[in-house]
Amino acid sequence: MKALVLGGGGREHALARALSFDPGVTAVHCAPGNPGTAELAENHVVDVTDGRAVTELAARLRAELVVIGPEAPLVAGVADELRRAGIPVFGPDRAAARLEGSKAFAKEVMSAAGVPTARSRACSSASQVAEALTAFGPPYVVKDDGLAAGKGVVVTTDLAAAKEHARKCHRVVVEEFLDGPEVSLFVFSDGRHAVPLLPAQDFKRAYDGDEGPNTGGMGAYAPLPSAPAGLTEEVMGSIVAPTVAEMSRRGAPFQGMLYVGLALTVQGPRVVEFNARFGDPETQVVLDRLATPLGGLLQACDTGGLGGVQALEWRPGAAVTVVIAAENYPGSPAKGDPIHGLDAAEAVAGAYVLHAGTKRDAQGHLVSAGGRVLSVVGSGPDLAEARDRAYEAVDHIELRGCFYRGDIARRAALADQGAT
Repeated sequence: MKALVLGGGGREHALARALSFDPGVTAVHCAPGNPGTAELAENHVVDVTDGRAVTELAARLRAELVVIGPEAPLVAGVADELRRAGIPVFGPDRAAARLEGSKAFAKEVMSAAGVPTARSRACSSASQVAEALTAFGPPYVVKDDGLAAGKGVVVTTDLAAAKEHARKCHRVVVEEFLDGPEVSLFVFSDGRHAVPLLPAQDFKRAYDGDEGPNTGGMGAYAPLPSAPAGLTEEVMGSIVAPTVAEMSRRGAPFQGMLYVGLALTVQGPRVVEFNARFGDPETQVVLDRLATPLGGLLQACDTGGLGGVQALEWRPGAAVTVVIAAENYPGSPAKGDPIHGLDAAEAVAGAYVLHAGTKRDAQGHLVSAGGRVLSVVGSGPDLAEARDRAYEAVDHIELRGCFYRGDIARRAALADQGAT
């Protein structure tokens, strides 16, 4: 099949890379893509939130599968336009994408489905916010109700900071704080059936030790040696199945990727958030481990064919990804700075580089063009070696003012080796 991947970040580079390795995929196209995807696919210029433009491009390319990477085109209804044109698409339609597009809607669905999650209140005024913050107490959790590129959540013990974040948002959801490690589980869904991928863990805070502001994600690893036995099965039974059933009951069957963000509390797994697409940077490590060809799985979500999918196959070992961010990220990141050392990084055994916020300047030189610039992936027989390879590759990359976390998967690697 010919595949068209929408988006231009590290997640889309990882998707295009996985599809390029699929023997059933004859050609990969990306729109708009990035300099990294240009090395394995043909890039095209298009507004990914314009359903008509995307549909025209897919028809012109005779794409047999359109893979929607980011959340914005899903919430804008691009999948609806493609399906109306008879073009297979991986990604939920506008109605189902509200699971990510509105935190309040997601809470409503979870309540109706009996899904375990934090108590919450939807607030649209300062007085409602103040009442909710008082009711739940610190640490305060305030979430922008709409899309915020992974940066719309504030968790703080500072009441004034919580109120200030709420003031900047049109509508927010205030929640009780869920204590416990967070885990991400990706689940393929065709509206009736669901198939889980490997659990992964990402690192949202900007700096080592989980310090600094929330970001879109500074790194991730998989698998999780410390995951409780039976975690995936429990989440599929108590969270995923009821959610998929509730969405179908509402006439908005969920077809695509259901991202389940979890907190592993002492009472059991609780949903922190739902997303309607592959998460970034967890995608980079999960797809690195996936041995089952990706294209057929994505297509089965659109055709209702997941019921015939057996357990997925996984490569042995582990993967770690480290995000290299631009100066001042996640505020106003510096752009246009030259990037050097990618060839040396790629030469590290077991490591490779995925582009996220990069572009070519007028002279054809690679420069930074976003907050999260590169995602460096290392793989190996265990987390410790995967981590070593990722950081060895990171050390070769030069970008003025850049920074990255030095503790991605450190604790998990030590636990995996039986250290204390």
